[in-house]
Amino acid sequence: MTETELNALLRTWLSQDKLRMRALELAQQCAQVYAIPQWCLAAGFVRNLVWDKLHDNKLRPLNDIDLIYYCPLDTRPERDRAIEAYLQTLAPDLPWSVKNQARMHLSNHDNPYQSTQDAMCYWPEIETAVGVSLEQKPKALSSIIEGLHIIAPFGLSSLFALQLTHNHKRALVVFEQRLVAKGWLAQYPRLTLAE
Repeated sequence: MTETELNALLRTWLSQDKLRMRALELAQQCAQVYAIPQWCLAAGFVRNLVWDKLHDNKLRPLNDIDLIYYCPLDTRPERDRAIEAYLQTLAPDLPWSVKNQARMHLSNHDNPYQSTQDAMCYWPEIETAVGVSLEQKPKALSSIIEGLHIIAPFGLSSLFALQLTHNHKRALVVFEQRLVAKGWLAQYPRLTLAE
């Protein structure tokens, strides 16, 4: 499949997942209230959906919902905590985590990131660097799918090919530690490590 076809399939799968759509709608509402630029729900929110679908698994519960955004004008951790608290009031049953990517270069010892997508280019495995935002309030299924915007700086091919690829912008040991800690190879036996 082409990247365009994979993008369309991913948007269809997302639109059919009521819990993920609820989270996207709440994140969109929060983004409007807090004027959050360049936001998306990323990492396991998208990656695990694809892996579950391709393994014919029942969708696993969301163990966290990573809302990432890019705002260099206000990088205070308190802002992230306030946004997270707001999301918790909207949906206390959902495991929210909020991180301004304009600050994350400090903990990662990188040069400052230039955008949300640029920050994702530094994540330890490239298949995790996928996010989705909701650009409009959906009215019908077709507009829901059209309103979903995928951010995938490395593309979607390796994610759909069930590969795990070390991002060379991160130390190999970080990638290896995440493999063990997350237990991905045990949970998703068809995954393969890319060369």
